[in-house]
Amino acid sequence: MSSKSKYSNKLLKILAEKPAVSMQSITENKNPKTSYALARAMKNLVEAGCAELHKSDNKNYFKITKKGKTKLDAIRLEGEDALVSASWDGLWRIILLDLPENRKSERESLRYLLKKAGFVCLKNSAWISPFPFEHLFANIKKDLGLTTEMMIIVSENIDEESKKFLFEAFGK
Repeated sequence: MSSKSKYSNKLLKILAEKPAVSMQSITENKNPKTSYALARAMKNLVEAGCAELHKSDNKNYFKITKKGKTKLDAIRLEGEDALVSASWDGLWRIILLDLPENRKSERESLRYLLKKAGFVCLKNSAWISPFPFEHLFANIKKDLGLTTEMMIIVSENIDEESKKFLFEAFGK
């Protein structure tokens, strides 16, 4: 991972923890080289649409956007600290996704995250996985306001024919 993306990832994590963060609080107590790198990374996040700049009096405040939260979720799925238990707990995680055409970019982002999390697409809008990512997707559902567009089901019961297919797909 490049130092550029390391700073961006670190900033996204900081922004996700609070409603708004001042650039001063991020760069204080850092050496000038690190402060510059953090400021540059923040500028890149704003330009990419992952963060928003809000000016107040003489301070600049930054806030994470929906796009930034989606990027952070992808980072968490890729990171070594995000590894989930490889042993199956006997539960299937099923996510039903139904976003209209006018929300295509969100739909594509969610599909990307589902694939990253090891979900398999059963039908156009039905995804399934044995991996315990239901809490992550519950947070994504809440963050994106997907009250009726996303349904998360955790079940231990699946018909025998489907179970055979899924065991082959996941190598269980």
